[in-house]
Amino acid sequence: MNQNKINYVLHLADNALILGHRLSEWCGHGPVLEQDMAMTNIALDFIGEARNFYQYAAELKADGSTEDTLAYLRDAHDFKNCLLVELPNGDFARTIARQFLYDTYHFYFLEKLSDSTDERLAGIAAKSLKEATYHLRWSNDWVVRLGDGTEESHNRIQLAFNELWEFSGEFLTKTELENAQNTEGVIVNLATIKNSVFEKRKTVFEEATLKMPVDAWMQKGGKQGQHTEHFGFLLAEMQFLQRAYPNSVW
Repeated sequence: MNQNKINYVLHLADNALILGHRLSEWCGHGPVLEQDMAMTNIALDFIGEARNFYQYAAELKADGSTEDTLAYLRDAHDFKNCLLVELPNGDFARTIARQFLYDTYHFYFLEKLSDSTDERLAGIAAKSLKEATYHLRWSNDWVVRLGDGTEESHNRIQLAFNELWEFSGEFLTKTELENAQNTEGVIVNLATIKNSVFEKRKTVFEEATLKMPVDAWMQKGGKQGQHTEHFGFLLAEMQFLQRAYPNSVW
């Protein structure tokens, strides 16, 4: 059993699951019906992506694990998601800012991963890339719409980016999670997508008449299972049914 590879696949699955859960919290609370449905559908896309990665991780573990046990029966320190995706939604502008920061990473990451020599990872990435293309276009459009909109919308989205920026670098920061692989061509070399991510963000910020925050010290730790104070509450809600009624099925 290759534990390093399992952890890497779990990292990808956890990012998708946790962000999907956060977006699902908007269901029935969106600013307008169309965007309520859009966020719910994007959440479902992420849940679908998470399922594919969890299924692969379960096969690699070969210990009786399933996608459900990996999602609902692990504790907080076992999750490898980056910190940004677990942060609370806040207002609509904050959700859009968080989504855009993730989408700009996610799209270019999946482009590279679809060329992986691991056929399973490449297949999941290629399928998810079709959805990620729409996600990036959606969040891109909303950043521009809010940034170049009213004074209120501009101030809200600028404040959201200012507050979330310190969480935006962890996705592109190489840690032991990536170093432990040592397998050329299997995982994504994060250095190869940094420029693309930066240029995309820069272009959209300019179009949205927003000031791009200055890179400084970045929050990290999620990939190592160190999470924010918000994460325990998220898991308590997400995992409640399975924990309270073990082995429940529909």
